Amino acid sequence: AGFAAIIFGHSHQPLIEWKKDVLLFNPGSAGPRRFRLPVTVGKLEVKEGKLHPEIVELQMK
Repeated sequence: AGFAAIIFGHSHQPLIEWKKDVLLFNPGSAGPRRFRLPVTVGKLEVKEGKLHPEIVELQMK
């Protein structure tokens, strides 16, 4: 495909999905809770040339 990942966020919905060899990654939203979605951030590590995405849910007080 010429690229390894598509990173987007407009929907605020956390997503990690692979389409063939391309990562679709939406970290969600760390702002105020919306539409009962979790409050999240994304972590994307590159190790030995491979992508390792993670969604981290933040605990709000």
